[in-house]
Amino acid sequence: MRISATEPKDLPIVMNIYDYARTFMRANGNTTQWMDGYPSETLIRQEIEDGHSFVCTDEQGEILGTFCFILGEDPTYQHIYDGAWLNDEPYGVIHRMATSGKQRGVSEACLDWCFQRCGNIRVDTHRDNKVMQHILTKHGFQRCGIIYVKNGTERIAYQVYLPPSMSVEGK
Repeated sequence: MRISATEPKDLPIVMNIYDYARTFMRANGNTTQWMDGYPSETLIRQEIEDGHSFVCTDEQGEILGTFCFILGEDPTYQHIYDGAWLNDEPYGVIHRMATSGKQRGVSEACLDWCFQRCGNIRVDTHRDNKVMQHILTKHGFQRCGIIYVKNGTERIAYQVYLPPSMSVEGK
């Protein structure tokens, strides 16, 4: 699989993936995350312009997944409750990872790509998003505490730290 920056022409496919992800979440007990059309096309368009939106494609070029990756501090992560971050070192953040459901391994490809760019990554997910919680713990993320997103709702905060001497395969 290949990861590349999302292009404006990819926006309809990316939005279809988010539609699929919302339906998948609802079918798997996560009935309150990504409500009211979140993430919006306006948000994703801005992330494309800012260079933070990425797509995962197969060998034929079909887009199978999407995510946001930002190197640098996230204001949402300034305050953590009922726990603590693993460290205060510079970090990357993953947001809104979603797949089309057509092929297995997309999440792993996206995470590995992020690990190659930064070995200190933070991410959050909804309490009811058991699928994402499983993916994160499977890939070495540790539950660190609770954060609150912009709309005031609670999220479980995770972090992984891969020391520079560790390879992606060694995680």
